[in-house]
Amino acid sequence: MQLDRRTFLAATALSATRISGANDRIRCATIGTGGRGTYLTKQFVAQGADVVAVCDVYEPHLQEGLKEASPGAKSYEDHRRLLEDKSIDAVIIATPDHHHAHMFIDAIEAGKDVYVEKPLAHSIDEGFRMLEALRPTKRVAQIGTQRRSYSLYQEAKRIIDSGATGPVRLVNAWWANYWPAQNSSPLEGKLNWDLFLGSAPKQPMDASRYFNWLHYYDYSGGILIGQAAHIVDGIQWMMNSAYPLAVTCSSGGPNIPGAEIPETASMTIEFPGPYILVFTLGYQAMRYRMFNDQMQQFHGTQARFDLGRESYALYPQTLDVDLKVSQQRREPGSFEPASHAHIANFLKSVLDRSGSIATIEMGQHTNTVCQMAIQSLRTGRRVRWNAELKRVES
Repeated sequence: MQLDRRTFLAATALSATRISGANDRIRCATIGTGGRGTYLTKQFVAQGADVVAVCDVYEPHLQEGLKEASPGAKSYEDHRRLLEDKSIDAVIIATPDHHHAHMFIDAIEAGKDVYVEKPLAHSIDEGFRMLEALRPTKRVAQIGTQRRSYSLYQEAKRIIDSGATGPVRLVNAWWANYWPAQNSSPLEGKLNWDLFLGSAPKQPMDASRYFNWLHYYDYSGGILIGQAAHIVDGIQWMMNSAYPLAVTCSSGGPNIPGAEIPETASMTIEFPGPYILVFTLGYQAMRYRMFNDQMQQFHGTQARFDLGRESYALYPQTLDVDLKVSQQRREPGSFEPASHAHIANFLKSVLDRSGSIATIEMGQHTNTVCQMAIQSLRTGRRVRWNAELKRVES
């Protein structure tokens, strides 16, 4: 898919809001070229964008990013230097969570459009600062919740919106798989430790904290929040929900030696409607094929709707021994193209300045739930959302 900028510039007066690049295609840059950032770099190039720069604080990751970027791409250690390049139209942020907010705001203030990975931020306040930075601008911004671009989920949304389930007061969701021991690899190249820490508390350089940042509260909410950002966002979309009423989260503690954040936990989220969502993450379970590793069950008064990663099934109410499916779709292996479609949606939005399919405000709705879950987990208390003051109350 080639996105020809000349065609767009000739077609719309809004073209004046875009930064003029050096060629016909959208000029992008990736900030954070670990596993996800390198993947996104490759996919943006495949979608017809020119990824003309990559940035990472760890030299081996920087080199991996350059391999997937466009020929002649520049490399940077500090994202602020990258943002000085006025020819760059959009940036992809795929760093640890604690960098999302300040890098997003820096990019918006530099006049760039932004694709930022989920979870949106590392705190509720950070998410609101991102929204405040974005609102007065004409910048396009999208969060990487690719289920919103997935045709199977879009069809599921239409079924739920049709009222086929009747009112839903309970949603049960789980994600089970296996997380191995922490990565014990040594550093094999230059690491700018101060840039990695950023606003996080100062620590002596530690390869384990760098490679396993997802296990530490200073840099993330763990795999718990990494996966909840997917599932909770999808359910909020299906249920037309925004901010929660209250969140309670509990766990028996981490089962991975050295980790701070549990990989096995359960959160109960109370939403207006009213309905409750119970999401359980179990990452010390048996290994699953992706098709079978997650489920969301919408318990309506007329039917139950089961939504998996690559399947759905509607079970109308019956008192028979066996439930009977009235609508069903099973497509093993169909989830990967959702990321491609999501990237294509962002690039289209950059071209025609149309609204994103996954807005930053949507991301903040889920970010609020996730950060409330972490606060509940760490304090052992149910925490409530004050909608009027936009803050947490315990």
